[in-house]
Amino acid sequence: MATSIAARISRKAAASAFSAHRHVISSRCFATESAKTISPSSDRVKWDYRGQRKIIPLGQWVPKVAVDAYVAPNVVLAGQVTVYDGASVWNGCVLRGDLNKITVGFCSNVQERCVIHAAWSSPTGLPAETSIERFVTIGAYSLLRSCTIEPECIIGQHSILMEGSLVETHSILEAGSVVPPGRRIPTGELWAGNPARFVRALTHEETLEIPKLAVAINDLSKEHFSEFLPYSTVYLEVEKLKKSLGINI
Repeated sequence: MATSIAARISRKAAASAFSAHRHVISSRCFATESAKTISPSSDRVKWDYRGQRKIIPLGQWVPKVAVDAYVAPNVVLAGQVTVYDGASVWNGCVLRGDLNKITVGFCSNVQERCVIHAAWSSPTGLPAETSIERFVTIGAYSLLRSCTIEPECIIGQHSILMEGSLVETHSILEAGSVVPPGRRIPTGELWAGNPARFVRALTHEETLEIPKLAVAINDLSKEHFSEFLPYSTVYLEVEKLKKSLGINI
């Protein structure tokens, strides 16, 4: 009697152990199959779902960018903005021409995180549009509003130029300078400070280096331009789909 009871208990234990082992095996197989299903293929194209729009038309105004100008992918150009030949606008910049015109001249560059805006009108009576003429370098994190920068100038990083301010040709503004409304920086001078004040006159050699800097940055922007896909990589998936459907590309 005791022997038969022990035999039944051992059979039940063996059956339960087998069932648990089979459940573990099936779970491992399911996990393996799921991993095989979820893992992406090695040739899958990384889709680009950037929600930010680079070109933002406002009413009848559409930003204009020259074919050989470099505008980084995460730049925002809105409204009356014109970027001329050879110019470059670098990562994180915002050029908001919703109230007036903004122009970036030939071979000029607006470096990272700059904000450029233009008011309806200037309290000084000077033009309210923001004009950056040729061979101008705008340092990173600068703020420009309704100002005029004549050819071959350098604006240092973190500078602020207020409404109606004018930087004449062959001038340099040191980093962190603030130019008050209506202030004029004469040609061939170095200014610095908050508010910006005259420091000294530039030498002839220094004025010759100003356009060279703009050209060097223009050459650097060409390297970025050649690596930049303006419409992401979705076209690769489209070509792959057309090929699978037998459509001539």
